[in-house]
Amino acid sequence: MSTMKPRRSFETGHRRKFLLVVDESSEVESALYYAASRIQRSSGSLVLLYVIEPGDYQHWAGVRQVQIEEETVKAKALFRLFRRKLQLAGFEHLDVEDVIREGDPAEEIVAQIAEDEDVAILVLGAAVDAVGPGPLVASLAAGKMSGGFPVPVTVVPGQLSLDDIKALA
Repeated sequence: MSTMKPRRSFETGHRRKFLLVVDESSEVESALYYAASRIQRSSGSLVLLYVIEPGDYQHWAGVRQVQIEEETVKAKALFRLFRRKLQLAGFEHLDVEDVIREGDPAEEIVAQIAEDEDVAILVLGAAVDAVGPGPLVASLAAGKMSGGFPVPVTVVPGQLSLDDIKALA
């Protein structure tokens, strides 16, 4: 972790950022509302991160380029969707930044945190089914990053209602 910049989110000219990984899973919504509630109560901004994972056809450049273009379109659609959800839930005035990265999700999360010294908290949603907490939560909790993660990680239960989340945040 020697490449990790010190956190500066509370220094003059900086602002605490909550990092939220965006995908099509149902649990993202709980994490989104939790992060927005925390920001509303304590200030800060929200970073929506979409990671384009490597495909099976990386050795065919044309196919890979099409995949990247399709995933970029999907990411932008998800960013718009989550901004609308925030507005409908009463979080109209949040400062939201969109980031698209390419690679392994866990590695790209760490890279984003390393590059942005204002990221102070990673917010993840736990899956609502009985299979487990979700692949991202599991990979961060049990993978090579467990125990040495660069910022606090908040895992929000996916089944919580918006009212429950607002009460907890």
